[in-house]
Amino acid sequence: MIVGVVLAAATQGLTLLDPSTLRPMQQFMLGSTSLLGWPQVALSLPLLALALPAALVGSRTLDALGLGEATARSLGLPLDGTRALLLALLALCSGAAVAQCGLVAFVGLVAPHTVRALGVSRYRWLLPLSAMSGGALLLAADIVARWVMAPHEQPVGLPTALLGGAYLLSRLAHSTGAAR
Repeated sequence: MIVGVVLAAATQGLTLLDPSTLRPMQQFMLGSTSLLGWPQVALSLPLLALALPAALVGSRTLDALGLGEATARSLGLPLDGTRALLLALLALCSGAAVAQCGLVAFVGLVAPHTVRALGVSRYRWLLPLSAMSGGALLLAADIVARWVMAPHEQPVGLPTALLGGAYLLSRLAHSTGAAR
């Protein structure tokens, strides 16, 4: 928390030095799809073409890890290598998405939770369905962001933060109520 406060103060100090950076910074912090087009799709496609097949290959290891690390190791699966590869791909894909859209809150949490709530538990299906669900969620949030205060477009991160936060809080309340 201390680091967050210090970095936020440094960020605010930089915007005081050059107020023209305030608008682009707000767009990044709240997420925006307003500047995306086909060139950005072309940039993302090779990452998707690399990440999705690799994730599907690693899905068996992810399923085994759900049973516990000791059980997964006893099955003779390459845990360390698969974990490192999937973590690197996740970081690369997340970084590329954030670089293009900014910080769009909760899509990466809500999409897989929604797919799991539908009864999908095997990673072979969970990974591609979560990716499609996340895309549909971002599209719906973008439509809402453009429609609510038309003709002024709101950042796409506003509806995802409000709805995603409410959804995850309700899931948390449900899971803690079930644990009692």
